[in-house]
Amino acid sequence: MTTKHKVFVSYHHDNDEGYKQKLERICSNVMISRSVEIGDIDPNLKTETIRQKIRDEFLRDSSVTIVLIGKQTWQRKHVDWEISSSIRNTPKNPRSGLIGILLPTHLDYKSQKYSSYNIPPRLWDNAKCEYALVYDWTENPSHIQSWIHQAYLRKSQVNPDSSRPLFGKNRTGTQWQ
Repeated sequence: MTTKHKVFVSYHHDNDEGYKQKLERICSNVMISRSVEIGDIDPNLKTETIRQKIRDEFLRDSSVTIVLIGKQTWQRKHVDWEISSSIRNTPKNPRSGLIGILLPTHLDYKSQKYSSYNIPPRLWDNAKCEYALVYDWTENPSHIQSWIHQAYLRKSQVNPDSSRPLFGKNRTGTQWQ
């Protein structure tokens, strides 16, 4: 039996809330889920205060971050900030493992290869250096548990890439490049 990890779930709230809830239901016996819910953080706070709250209040005790990737997830500044905070290693908040899960709403779901330009750029950077892996959505909790545990192990074996500047605002378009 693999350890039950505390997992932070990053996702596009307006588009992918249903998948986040389904993930939590099907994996309730294999992970402890954490995420920022709508209303948890005042959107009128300064950007750095929001980033600090995400890092110190929501990511603090998680060991792996799952990014649920729908068709517009790559556009979201909060997803970028959550990934960035997840891969930072600080005395107060140790680094988390990182995985992405392509949702059925994503253009590349179930294709043999996904386009780097329609997943979150910071996730792409970390997939390139093999800090993160990207999978297709499944409802098999054993598969997800295995992915989570592999990401947990990988975080101490591979250095993440956080060289990309943080998003200042949400983006638009069909891809980031």
